[in-house]
Amino acid sequence: MRGYFAIGAERISKPMNLGSLLRSAHAFDASFFFAIAPDFDTRQVKLSDTSDAAKHLPLYTYRSVEELTLPRGCALVGVELTEEAVDLPSFFHPQAAAYVLGPERGSLSPALQARCDHLVKIPTKFCVNVGLAGALVMYDRLISQGRFARRAVNPRAEPEALPEHVSGPQKVRHKGS
Repeated sequence: MRGYFAIGAERISKPMNLGSLLRSAHAFDASFFFAIAPDFDTRQVKLSDTSDAAKHLPLYTYRSVEELTLPRGCALVGVELTEEAVDLPSFFHPQAAAYVLGPERGSLSPALQARCDHLVKIPTKFCVNVGLAGALVMYDRLISQGRFARRAVNPRAEPEALPEHVSGPQKVRHKGS
């Protein structure tokens, strides 16, 4: 799989939600996790992060949106239920992306929304739990990468097999061409 992704949250305050999100990030093989202005008891996070994700992926914390630093070329993708946000199933995931979710009882701050390169929304009637929202975003990224066979056309049909990978001769690319 090419590229990488990270996931984070702004102003997250419930340690069980953070633990769930960390565990999902670990399970989906995120490259790192970040939190902006978090407010939680780190000892309680371990109650829901049963994979001990902090030992397996870097965790960065920032005091403010202005402090947030991402790798060069990494697109910041806000997950927010707004009219202008793109429906997640229609979104083309950037090769390098950092997805950020809002707090449990609120939205991404205006400053963070303005900083985002993209805004996506999960097409639901109302906001879902932040841990679940993060898992849905990571799952959508995974299935959109095309690494799986196409779905069968009905429940009794077998899924189509993935076509065999074909590699051709080496291509040399020159700057400017």
